[in-house]
Amino acid sequence: MATVIRMKRGGRTHAPYYRVVVIDSRSRVRGRELDAIGFYHPCARPLPLAEVDTEKALSWLALGARPSDTVKNVFTQKGIMAAHVARKLAGGAPAVEVSSVEVPTSEPAQAVSAAVEE
Repeated sequence: MATVIRMKRGGRTHAPYYRVVVIDSRSRVRGRELDAIGFYHPCARPLPLAEVDTEKALSWLALGARPSDTVKNVFTQKGIMAAHVARKLAGGAPAVEVSSVEVPTSEPAQAVSAAVEE
């Protein structure tokens, strides 16, 4: 089954929030989700708020789920994409803890290579 990790909109007019869900790519946007792995609240003050279950996200990425562009940006900010790349390069073993990976916003490629070298 082709799965996608994407955001499902909720909230009201001019005050959106999004749930990060795993869904079948062939289903409609408001279709049934396979798993809910977090949320993203872009209108939170003072900064946007994002919370994602790291282990669920990494397991779905390992199974081949493709993140949407926006979800990929949130995962990069949280360090999940760097941990996923490190796991892939290490042969599937959990080589890097997500909390130990620090991703600078300006140079994510160097952060991935630094995480792999550790």
